[in-house]
Amino acid sequence: MEIAVIGSSDFILGFRLAGIHRTYAVDDEPRLVEAVNQALADPQVGILVLSASDMERVPRRLQTQLEESVRPTVIAIGGKEAGLSLREKIKRSVGVDLWK
Repeated sequence: MEIAVIGSSDFILGFRLAGIHRTYAVDDEPRLVEAVNQALADPQVGILVLSASDMERVPRRLQTQLEESVRPTVIAIGGKEAGLSLREKIKRSVGVDLWK
């Protein structure tokens, strides 16, 4: 299982420095949608990270698919809501609430 990160070059830079190799630099909506679909189709990707602002830019149907995805688990960083909380995403993917 690998972590994939999608976003602007500034957003993915820190992840690259942390050793994450599956990063996709996108600067417009069509490339964003293409990168998200590519990551969703990749069986090696277990966690998909993107910014909350990019999550809002994808079409609503794809946004729903990302919010309901168990594998890969999608984590939107930043923003107020950013979909489900990290706790809920882990509970959904693992099947157990690790905080209890």
